[in-house]
Amino acid sequence: MSVAVKRATIYFDMSLHRVLRMKSAETSRSVSELVNEAVSTALHEDLEDLELFKKRAKEPTVSFESALKELKLNGKI
Repeated sequence: MSVAVKRATIYFDMSLHRVLRMKSAETSRSVSELVNEAVSTALHEDLEDLELFKKRAKEPTVSFESALKELKLNGKI
């Protein structure tokens, strides 16, 4: 089965790229595979976050000011 791919140019910080190449060599996986896996994982986490936001949308909100006042009343700050 053939997987469609799209080429892209990505600019990495030099030290990050060096470590990425080292991981690639140690794991016998290409840099592309490692980057694709990392991006896929990050997007999956975003999807999970959005699902949680949707579930919690009807929960009451607390303002930052109220939260600070509560901390002060409880002797936390």
